[in-house]
Amino acid sequence: MLSGDSAAAQGQEGPFAALLSRFAAHWARIDILCPPIPAAKPVACRFGNVYFHASTRRKLAQVAFIRQQGTRLLAERRYAVITSHDYGIFLNGQGARRLARQSGLPWVSELHHVEGYPRAATPRERLYRTLAQRYVRAVRDEVAAFRVVNQQEMPGFLRALGVPEQKIHVLPSLYLDFEIFRPGPAVPRYDVLFVGRLVPNKGLFTLLEALARVKAARPQVRLAILGQGPLRAALEKRILGLELTANVEFLPPAADARAVAHHYRESRMLVCASTSEGGPRVTVEAMACGVPVISTPVGVMGDLIVDEENGLLFHWDSAALAARILRLLGDADLRTRLGTGGQRSVAHFAATEVIAGYAQGLQRIAAEAAR
Repeated sequence: MLSGDSAAAQGQEGPFAALLSRFAAHWARIDILCPPIPAAKPVACRFGNVYFHASTRRKLAQVAFIRQQGTRLLAERRYAVITSHDYGIFLNGQGARRLARQSGLPWVSELHHVEGYPRAATPRERLYRTLAQRYVRAVRDEVAAFRVVNQQEMPGFLRALGVPEQKIHVLPSLYLDFEIFRPGPAVPRYDVLFVGRLVPNKGLFTLLEALARVKAARPQVRLAILGQGPLRAALEKRILGLELTANVEFLPPAADARAVAHHYRESRMLVCASTSEGGPRVTVEAMACGVPVISTPVGVMGDLIVDEENGLLFHWDSAALAARILRLLGDADLRTRLGTGGQRSVAHFAATEVIAGYAQGLQRIAAEAAR
């Protein structure tokens, strides 16, 4: 497995480590090649059979590291499949391509999402979208499969680039802990909640523009922002310019997942205005807590949300978003109905079933390639 996540290799907890803790039960051994870890040594093994190999080179030399370390591992033991977690400038995919050619093993390219797709928020994202298109065209005849995590967005992206249907495998890995993310008693403190990194693809300026429109009808409207990131100063400037200082609160970092779940429950709705996403996880978590969600149709949201039944969709327009926020604020029955519908819609995101399906899907691809 070629991964861009080095946190698990440092012994840290997080989504990737949590996935591996269950994923490991489906394999005899997993070797993970990951980027360098500054000023730290990777743990040798976690979960009994997951072995980490962190590069000792600079990040741009990752392809050479993958080829060298992968060649050594392939000489030591037999493997069923090579998987590459692919994004950015596709260093993992380039390395996997070389190892697959060398070994004859089936290779699965995992594309959770593409930066800048379906919409680009920056010139960098437009560049990365172009690189992704070139990458897919270059490797579509060599990969055994492309693994994607949603039913509509990424399969559509791949089909448009000439990828055969039989090579597109939808294998979700997003799962929830329903002991944490569930409805519960809470007094609403915020009208609208945003959770996520403060980065361009999250659509935060669209959200602020929508809030300014909402304020004209509801002067006391309250938005809470839970997240950190490089746009903090620019957002504060925009809040000042829109005269929203009294309406927006930046929350301190949450201590853990339970604290995040509590923030969901004390909000009347969660808004996702993203232009591109792999999940997004936060919308699914909020739905599990019975909180109504307004979202763009990014990532899994295009699959999950049936507009007016279990959430509300909008297409990146601040006026449309404002209208939906106002509608929810003025209709408690609608909030309850959408919250209940949303909770039912995400009930299948149980960890054991989701991760088993992911592992079994990779095993099927490997078995079919071996015939």
